Amino acid sequence: MSTPTVTPASQRTATASLFSLPVIVAALGYFVDIYDLLLFGIVRLPSLQSLGLNAEQISIEGTRIFNWQMGGLLLGGILWGVLGDKRGRLSVLFGSIITYSLANIACGFIPQVTFMDPITYYALMRFIAGIGLAGELGAGITLVSEVLPTRLRAIGTSLVAGIGLSGAVVAYFTVKWFDWSTAYFVGGGMGIGLLLLRVGVVESGMFTNVAADSSVSKGDFLSFFTNQSRFSRYMKCIGIGIPTWFVIGILATFSNEFGQALGITEPVQPGLAIMWCYVGLSTGDLASGFISQALASRKKAVSLLMSFTLLASLIYLFAGLKTAFALYMACLALGFGIGYWAMFVTIGAEQFGTNLRATAATTVPNMVRGLTIPMTLLYQYFKPGSGTITAGAIVGILAFAIGFYSILTIPETHGKELDYLE
Repeated sequence: MSTPTVTPASQRTATASLFSLPVIVAALGYFVDIYDLLLFGIVRLPSLQSLGLNAEQISIEGTRIFNWQMGGLLLGGILWGVLGDKRGRLSVLFGSIITYSLANIACGFIPQVTFMDPITYYALMRFIAGIGLAGELGAGITLVSEVLPTRLRAIGTSLVAGIGLSGAVVAYFTVKWFDWSTAYFVGGGMGIGLLLLRVGVVESGMFTNVAADSSVSKGDFLSFFTNQSRFSRYMKCIGIGIPTWFVIGILATFSNEFGQALGITEPVQPGLAIMWCYVGLSTGDLASGFISQALASRKKAVSLLMSFTLLASLIYLFAGLKTAFALYMACLALGFGIGYWAMFVTIGAEQFGTNLRATAATTVPNMVRGLTIPMTLLYQYFKPGSGTITAGAIVGILAFAIGFYSILTIPETHGKELDYLE
C-alpha cells in the first residue's frame, strides 16, 4: 500500500481540524471539569479545618465526602452516557456543565450554612457536583473522535485532555491566591461562562445519521452486560483506567499521610501533590497521542506508560523519600505515567459502535472514578493494622494487576473506522 502524500494543503487542513471549535470547546470544557473535580482534594484540609474538624476527623469525613463525590460520578456517568446516545453529545455537554457549575457555587456558601449540618451539606453538594462532572469528558471525547479524521483522533483527544488537565494547576493557585470558598465560586462561574462558547458547536454527523433511524437501539446501558464480547470489552476498558485513580485517589490525595509514614518532617500538602501530579498528567496526555501514532498502537502506548507508572509507584512507596520536594517530584512522575488517561477514554470510545459510543466513553471513566470508593475503603481498612505504606501497596498491587491484564488482552483499535453500529 502506498503512503499518502502529505502536502502543505493537507497539513493546513489537519491543523485546522485539530484546532476546530469542537476540539477547542471540548478542551476548555474539560479544563473547567478538572478544576471542579479536583478542587475538593485541593481544599480538603483547609475547608474541613475551617469547619472545626481535627486531624482524625478530617481523614474520616474527608474520605466520606470524597466518596460521595465519586459516587455521584458513578451514577452521573450512566445518566449522561445514556443521554449522550439518545439525545446527542451536545445535550450532555450543556446539561452536565449547568449541574456541576451550580453545585460548585453552592459549595462556596458552606461557611454560611446553618439550616443543616455543614459536613452533610458539603457531602450532598459534592455528590451533585459529581453527577454533573461525569458528563464532560466522555461526551467531549466522543464528539472529537467522531468529527476528526481517523489519523488525527489520538492527537486530537490528547490535546483535549492535555489542555484540560491544566485546570488542576489553576485550581491550586486559585486556592493559594484567594480562599477555598472563593475557589468554588470561580469554578462555578467559569462553567457558566463556557455555555456561551458552546452555542456555535455542531452535533457529530455520525450521531445525526443514527438519530434519524428509529429502528436502531441507542444508549442501551444494559446491552454491555447481555453480550459476552461487549461485556468483556467494557470491563477491560474499565480495568485499564484503575491504576490512574489509584495514583490520584490514594497516593496524591493522601500524600500527607504517606509523607508522615515516610518520616518526612515538613508537612506535605495534598493540594500541592495533586497539582504536581496533574502537571505530569497533562504532559503525559499530550505525549500519549504522539506515542500511539509513532507505535501505531493504542495498546503499546498504554502498556509503556502503565509500566512507567508502576515503577514510579514503587519509588514513591519504597525508595525512602526524605523531603516533601522529593515526594512532589514523585507525584510529577506518577502523573506523567498515568498520562494515558485520554488514550484510555479514546479506547473506550473506539471499542463500540455509534449507538453505544457515548454511553461507553462516558460511563467507563466514571466507573473507574467510582471504583476509587472501594480503593479508599480498602486503604482505610488495612492502614490501622498494616501501616500506611503497606496499605497503599496492597491497593496498588490489585490496581496494576487488573490494569495490565486488561490492556494486554483488549482488542487493538488504532486506525479503526468508527462509523458503524453495535
